[in-house]
Amino acid sequence: MYMEKKLLVLAVLLSLHSVNAQFSKNKQNFQKFEGLFDFFYDAKTDKVYLEVDDLEKEFLYVYSLSSGIGSNDIGLDRGQLGNEQVVYFAKAGNKLLLTQPNLKFRALTNNALERKSVQQAFAKSILGGFKIEEEQNGSYIIDITDFLMKDAHGVAQRLKRSEQGTYKLDKDKSAMAMDRTKAFPKNIEFDVTLTFSGEPKGSYIRSVVPNPALVTVAQHHSFIELPDGDFQMREFDPRSGAYPFTYYDYSTPVEAPILKRFITRHRLQKKDPNAAVSEAVEPIIYYLDNGTPEPVRSALLDGGKWWNQAFEAIGYKDAFQLKMLPDDADPLDVRYNVIQWVHRSTRGWSYGSSITDPRTGEIMKGHVSLGSLRIRQDFLIAQALMNKPFAERDDNYQPMLEMALARIRQLSAHEIGHTLGFAHNYAASTNERASVMDYPHPQFSVKKGKIDFSNAYATGIGEWDKVSVAYSYADFPQGVREKEGLNDILTNAQKNGLRFITDQDARPQGSAHALAHLWDNGKNVSEELEAMLEIRATAIDNFTIDNIRKGEPNTVLEDVFVPLYFFHRYQTEAVAKVVGGLEYNYATKGDGQTVLETVDKSTQIQALRSILKTLDASEIAIPKDKLPLFPPRAFGYGRTRESIEGKTGVSFDALSAPETAADMTLGLLLHPERASRLIQQKALYPKNLGLEEVLGEVIQNTIQKSVKDPYLNEVQRNINFRVLFHLMNLASRTDVHPQVNAISNSRIRQLRTEMLGRPDDPYNKEMARRIDNFYEHPEQFKVIATPKIPDGSPIGMDCFH
Repeated sequence: MYMEKKLLVLAVLLSLHSVNAQFSKNKQNFQKFEGLFDFFYDAKTDKVYLEVDDLEKEFLYVYSLSSGIGSNDIGLDRGQLGNEQVVYFAKAGNKLLLTQPNLKFRALTNNALERKSVQQAFAKSILGGFKIEEEQNGSYIIDITDFLMKDAHGVAQRLKRSEQGTYKLDKDKSAMAMDRTKAFPKNIEFDVTLTFSGEPKGSYIRSVVPNPALVTVAQHHSFIELPDGDFQMREFDPRSGAYPFTYYDYSTPVEAPILKRFITRHRLQKKDPNAAVSEAVEPIIYYLDNGTPEPVRSALLDGGKWWNQAFEAIGYKDAFQLKMLPDDADPLDVRYNVIQWVHRSTRGWSYGSSITDPRTGEIMKGHVSLGSLRIRQDFLIAQALMNKPFAERDDNYQPMLEMALARIRQLSAHEIGHTLGFAHNYAASTNERASVMDYPHPQFSVKKGKIDFSNAYATGIGEWDKVSVAYSYADFPQGVREKEGLNDILTNAQKNGLRFITDQDARPQGSAHALAHLWDNGKNVSEELEAMLEIRATAIDNFTIDNIRKGEPNTVLEDVFVPLYFFHRYQTEAVAKVVGGLEYNYATKGDGQTVLETVDKSTQIQALRSILKTLDASEIAIPKDKLPLFPPRAFGYGRTRESIEGKTGVSFDALSAPETAADMTLGLLLHPERASRLIQQKALYPKNLGLEEVLGEVIQNTIQKSVKDPYLNEVQRNINFRVLFHLMNLASRTDVHPQVNAISNSRIRQLRTEMLGRPDDPYNKEMARRIDNFYEHPEQFKVIATPKIPDGSPIGMDCFH
């Protein structure tokens, strides 16, 4: 038995020696890369061997997409960052384990056993196990090819989740991409070409891949040296506009919160801390993708540089800079903050992402992705609103281009702002466009019967943006406690009337904040809706064949008309939120801000009256004299997702367009959560609006309204059926207060009585029939869908930001 064990040990040692000898023997044939980790590439086997010298030493691992799929709907873009993870290699037997510690739960104490108790209480993650190929003097060689060749970014999962098909990684059609595999002293970069094979099921994947059964992308892996320990973390305040970074510290005294909140920010220090104005030790430098064309390139550079105005305001000279990315630089290299120009098959979001140190919240790399088709939407809006732009010549595009470029400047500043650590501020439009972190709608006016574009978008950094920069990056003189200095910044902003309200309270469906909206304008949203409806009516009145160029098919005129027809859609969202709306702040004890107020009755009534105009056929119907402009689609110019859908086959559907617009209004105004809030509002404040009054006004201004013009009458009838369906929706919902069901059912039964009182009208009989069917078969009820509203947000579409 003893001899058998000796032989077994000898065999293992000989085996290890054989492997070691095999690697050493071929090592001279491998391509060597020297950097944060040295690694070797064997071109014959397409394998990568990593040399690990320091066990247990933490570094940052980040995966990303270096080439994407090109579909906004699928959401896998070139340059898209994945999760960053602190990791280290640990030896276990004949393996090295790539280990991710659990940084969400910590014990920041000198007591080693206390730290250990927390580490052992919560699970860590082993990201990979690697057989040791060779060991010499504490240095280990491991084969990491399989780790690099996996679907780290979750491409197959995303394709499945978006219902595009079931795919799996095809390793026979995958390989290392050595042109983007590089080594530097503080980071190493691996790039891999991955092919996914499967059975395509969705239209999105078919529309962008030459062979949708084989989807090839490139994924990127970065191993990055972690920053030193000199970064100064700064406390989070919900009033600041900065993103929070959190973890639990179990060594916290019982009387203090265990959840710690700090902000994410870049490292920035003055060269001369005592100087009122000083250069930075290391300025924050962003680099623009050198594949960006002119004149977009210049617009992005101009807009991005606005941020330096905010840093100047806190005593920094040239602390924020924007340059062109060197031709030989990789946009995914952590050493570069990058603004990347991203192409997709359809318009979509731009977004700002960051790589941060999970230990401290320090932003190590900002990465902005700007959708290249975004500019075309603003160009189209301007083309639709201009008065006969191509009446005399076809090259009269400069006014449209200037407006589109003005938006691009703002968009550049906006997305960079996210990567500097700042959240959206959707209350900024109430303070004279106080922030580039709002979603701006182009601001127009009517002058002498034409649309004036001169004030479409703001220029320069906003007053709120200076507050956010001050909170996140300001230095404080000796003798001023940081906490007091930060509070003074926010108190002064409050005194100046600046407000900060972000995503959670601004999204249109069901949210209640009366001042925070996306793509709205003005302090009084109701007055602004009235102004927008006037602009819309003027532009529609001016709309002619001369809104397209000579030689373009008349069909194109319909595409240009879409953003004009739905011009009021986002201001309508803002006005709907005032009904049953609230006004509140992210107040802290003793800061003097309004904590919570209900919007007063007069303001709610004004909002209700203005929004009811969007349910009025005379307001939203397409004028009869404009309908001849929209013939059936020309050959080769089929309808797209940005076209007005209808129910009349090849002909333009003049009834479905206002039906779709009205349904949008009703979905906002009669949202179930708003209906429940109106019940509560009436109970607390009997003199304010309640659901009963709102439904009464809606019915009186739609179903009970008399319209003499035959065309407008049919438009109104389509709108009225939408009103009935939304009433039925409220009557049947289980996620509302029962009072909502009771009031809605009462109104529906009253309508039935009214309809039956006029039995000679087939329209009334049909309404009564649908009401009867609703009560006879309530389990079968669902709101009949209208033609889908076209895409067309001034900044993007409804998807991830």
